[in-house]
Amino acid sequence: MTLAYDRLGNQGATQTIAFLHGFTQTRRSMHGLIGEMSALSTLFSAMTVDAPLHGESQQVATDVPGAADALVDTCGQAIYLGYSMGARICLHAALQHPTDVQALVLISGTAGIIDPAQRQHRQEADIELAAHVERVGTQQFITQWLAKPMFALLPDNPHDIAQRCTNSATSLATSLRMCGTGTQQSLWESLPSLSMPVLLIAGAHDEAFCQHARRIHELIGSNSTIHIVQDAGHSVHLEQTQATAQIITDWLATI
Repeated sequence: MTLAYDRLGNQGATQTIAFLHGFTQTRRSMHGLIGEMSALSTLFSAMTVDAPLHGESQQVATDVPGAADALVDTCGQAIYLGYSMGARICLHAALQHPTDVQALVLISGTAGIIDPAQRQHRQEADIELAAHVERVGTQQFITQWLAKPMFALLPDNPHDIAQRCTNSATSLATSLRMCGTGTQQSLWESLPSLSMPVLLIAGAHDEAFCQHARRIHELIGSNSTIHIVQDAGHSVHLEQTQATAQIITDWLATI
């Protein structure tokens, strides 16, 4: 099972970076970040991938472990970079396919919800939200979604909104039911098994995900690096694109 993707950067490079977006986005949301990463022009090729139930992969319906398998089937051996939902999928990919995930970048990522009762509560909330998406439709839901406080620092980008609105309400609702945070198994106990280089990035205004990043860093150990980006929230790579690109480019030079 493979996913829709674009190839950018140096097509002759031996090293690939696979980019996976967050919930409601498409693979094109990563193009701005890639454009700021000068190292890609000579050293790396990039694959920007549509996650299951998004973009041109809307026909692929699967859970988070299945999404991780599909991502690796699509990209093979690569450095994997994911944001939010994409980070959760990339983390699963690293644990399920450790020889294919040569290095890992998690932007605003989490290893899941530890407490079963809290996880069940989140799953129920995601199911309710899925029904809401189906009632109001994609355009109204995207407006409501981006009005959340976690996106307060996200610049207004009509092109980004238009891309998000290419996702059908049915696909977004199914994604919430199958790949929402409440459906994800807690991976915290498995983090020490990761041996590849790992870069963790979070925005300073997104305290919950800063805490997640610090805890992931602690559990993985010395092969992980953490950066908290100032003047940024949850969508740190869209809010502080140049700073995020520089962090990633500098880190790539060290692995």
